[in-house]
Amino acid sequence: MASEQTVVVYGAYGHTGRFVVARLRERGFVPVLSGRDAGRLKELAAETGLEDRPAAVDDPAALDRALAGAAAVINCAGPFATTAAPVIEAALRAGVPYVDVAAEIEANADTFAHFAERARAEQAVIVPAMAFYGGLGDLLVTAAMGDWSAADEAHVAYGLSGWHPTAGTRAAGVVSRERRDGRRVRYANGRLEYRDDAPPTLEWTFPEPVGPRTVIGEFSMADVVTVPSHLPIPEVRTYMTVEAARDIADPGTPAPAATDELGRSAQTFLVEVVVRSGGEERRAVASGQDIYAVTAPLAVEAVDRILTGRTRTAGVASAGEIFDAPDFLRALSPHVSVDLPR
Repeated sequence: MASEQTVVVYGAYGHTGRFVVARLRERGFVPVLSGRDAGRLKELAAETGLEDRPAAVDDPAALDRALAGAAAVINCAGPFATTAAPVIEAALRAGVPYVDVAAEIEANADTFAHFAERARAEQAVIVPAMAFYGGLGDLLVTAAMGDWSAADEAHVAYGLSGWHPTAGTRAAGVVSRERRDGRRVRYANGRLEYRDDAPPTLEWTFPEPVGPRTVIGEFSMADVVTVPSHLPIPEVRTYMTVEAARDIADPGTPAPAATDELGRSAQTFLVEVVVRSGGEERRAVASGQDIYAVTAPLAVEAVDRILTGRTRTAGVASAGEIFDAPDFLRALSPHVSVDLPR
């Protein structure tokens, strides 16, 4: 089925977009390259032999042409505060599913707030944050929950060996900080809270081979939007190893550099999720290499499942709500190794 289906990749020439294009081709889809920079699109089209369709986000007619005849669209172009709404609107006009890889907390919250009712009414499928941040954590939390209908707390701890950010990550970070007026954000007491104080620092004992590490507590990522969107958990906390937090904060940290034939960097990750209900606790773990590269199998697996009808709902939905979380996570092998509750 995939061999006959065209998927538009908006922001195809970006770091993550290139991984997504490659993964789509591996899975038998036909990617169409789109984005705002016509010159970079032409270069990528010449390199890959694929069709390019430039489209600015403020040009609805161009976006409509970009999505013409497509089965779905994957938005890889940040800052998503700028791109998400226009590309979603184009997807709704075209009647095709929309998936993005946004890590921006505010942009993801906007997608749920602005499009949930309309997408549900039209039985459209919109999946934001289908990426390492937001999607993977949500799938792990959902899988760890198992037969629990609710929990008291969810903790998502990111054990990154380091974090060399892309230009897109830095640009998105600037937008998010501006929208927050420089404050930090956390999810507590059943809502997003914006705070001016410094986040706590604590120790987290990751499974081997990572082991005990110092982490920044309340280092909030997109999980604080995706998880509460469908799971009744009033406290959702995320944590980041201090080495990675320092890398992302340092303007001198270079962009990721390829170290293998797949274009992946040497960065490794281990994500541990802990959910607690009463006196009980459940855990789930995922590990792999390169947070940007691993976003591609996440997004492409999502598109494949949407197009083959392996979904549980319609409207705006996070990964854990719309997909069978344990099955989805196991399907990510060999890109991600998982250890789930049995």
